[in-house]
Amino acid sequence: MRTSINLAEDVHEFAKLYANARGITLSAAISELIRKGQTAERATPKAPAFRRSSAGFPLFPRTGDKLTTSMVRKAEEDDLD
Repeated sequence: MRTSINLAEDVHEFAKLYANARGITLSAAISELIRKGQTAERATPKAPAFRRSSAGFPLFPRTGDKLTTSMVRKAEEDDLD
């Protein structure tokens, strides 16, 4: 179906970049993005599953990475810069 629409400048720029990156036309890109938006609205967000300590406090998932005091201090220093 052929139709004319007015897009905000930032939306048009995003759609053009998306189309170029995918190697498709602007019309195809806009159709694809709208379909993705429709799917995203229907998808139910999954709540993160937190484990709880014996005292009932939520725990972060184990990833193998440890957060050290020096890492926190460095992040605080970087924030102040």
